[in-house]
Amino acid sequence: MARIVQKYGGTSVGDVERIKKVAERIKGTRDEGNEVVVVVSARAGVTNELIARAKAVCPDPSERELDQLLAIGEQETIALVAMALQGIGADAVSYTGAQAGIFTDKVHTKAKIQGINPKPMEKELKAGRIIIVAGFQGADDEGRITTLGRGGSDLTAIALAAALKADKCEIYTDVDGVYTADPRVVKNAKKIPEISYDEMLELASSGSKVMQSRSVEFAAKYDVVFEVRSSFNHNPGTIVKKEVAYMEKVVVRGVAVDKDQAKVIVSNIVDKPGSAAKVFRALADASVLVDMIVQNVGRHGVANLTFTVPQTDTRKAVKALEPVLAAIGGGQVAVHEHIAKLSVVGVGMKTHSGVAATLFQSLAEAGINIELISTSEIKISVVIDLDRVEEAARVAHAAFHLDQV
Repeated sequence: MARIVQKYGGTSVGDVERIKKVAERIKGTRDEGNEVVVVVSARAGVTNELIARAKAVCPDPSERELDQLLAIGEQETIALVAMALQGIGADAVSYTGAQAGIFTDKVHTKAKIQGINPKPMEKELKAGRIIIVAGFQGADDEGRITTLGRGGSDLTAIALAAALKADKCEIYTDVDGVYTADPRVVKNAKKIPEISYDEMLELASSGSKVMQSRSVEFAAKYDVVFEVRSSFNHNPGTIVKKEVAYMEKVVVRGVAVDKDQAKVIVSNIVDKPGSAAKVFRALADASVLVDMIVQNVGRHGVANLTFTVPQTDTRKAVKALEPVLAAIGGGQVAVHEHIAKLSVVGVGMKTHSGVAATLFQSLAEAGINIELISTSEIKISVVIDLDRVEEAARVAHAAFHLDQV
């Protein structure tokens, strides 16, 4: 008997018919003699609808109340999936994140998991029940509902797999694996059979919507091997695991696009030690996620800082920076939202040269201008105009011959 954790995304449980099909797949796994824990997301579109309602009654709703509201989406799904399983003769029980023993810190809308108490679930599994857990949510030490951020159901599944010492973790979504690029943008993108945690993490943090980056970090930390699969077929998916030697033979593994980015320019700040530290401390205290950072050489006693943040964080960023700039002697903040980030990723970059030259040359030949550049050991990211990012993805994909993988 194996212990299996499965996660089903919003499109997989998008309506009643899909929920029934998911229930049949889950029951099939249980009928094979396995213990099964299932994590589900809210039905596709529900979270966005709830956010829209919140903003309709209050333009800037409190994050505590947003968590109270958004947790409803997953709670609807767990009950429906449990009912669908019961309807076909399977013994199933639904759990909210708190009931599943998922404890988080106190940061609303982006909470981090602090620990999981698996005892309640162990008891249910021993009784032969299938457990359906609400993804994306938990509770802090005072019992307040918290949510884990977009894609948080992936994190719930990986964390439960680690806590329950599962033999297998399967992430079911609307695509049948991880591709060299988004197939909707690059038509000849290829499915990748196996990918390392580091590559998957860089792709996820660079805009690939297949997995949430924090869930990949968690999987790497606890060595949870998982497979990304489609809930609409039975094809093999992409296995995400530790890096192995043969992976370095492929220089670039994939191309990712992130359209949810904004460029923030902090200009004319006093050029002295501590100015940048105060700027980024204020952003950190406001829980604003900063990505690419460029600082120009100071002239005439002033300097400029340019960095990228998620578009959803721009208002918080500006609000956090205003008092800091006043305290350090002045400066202006400007936000440019019509940008996107393009990234190429591959562990092979560590042992091969010329990746940056190939990327920059291919974009130059297409007449695509680069605004910012950021690199790591296995990733190169550039900020370009939003209107040209899909073209840039196709250009980069072709430049590295990823259609031949």
